[in-house]
Amino acid sequence: MSYDRTVRLTTGFDETVTAVRAALADQGFGILTEIDVTDTLRAKLGHEMEDYLILGACNPPLAHQALEADRSIGLLLPCNVVVRRDGDSTLVQALDPATMVTLTGLSALAPVTAEATQRLDAALSALTS
Repeated sequence: MSYDRTVRLTTGFDETVTAVRAALADQGFGILTEIDVTDTLRAKLGHEMEDYLILGACNPPLAHQALEADRSIGLLLPCNVVVRRDGDSTLVQALDPATMVTLTGLSALAPVTAEATQRLDAALSALTS
């Protein structure tokens, strides 16, 4: 089962992070959390790795709808978006919102999933335009 929606870009890491933030904002997503995996692993373990950033994106109306359908869905919120270097490319990966329905089996989440998918796909598509 695929659980991601991914685009591969030729832009640099920092430029891509800026573009991802703007594309998500255009689709109503704010960034609640940010984890710089590269810096964290360097600081805590002395481990060097490629640029790797996890953005915790949230669209409040969609989060509200999901929480009304299932209070435990907070375990899957916010939507994680990863920006990471992969050789000469930069990958942008978003958790496929359909994972919520697949994992929970709750059909009440289907409308939220459909809208979240549309918005995330629009954000990812904007990056490749």
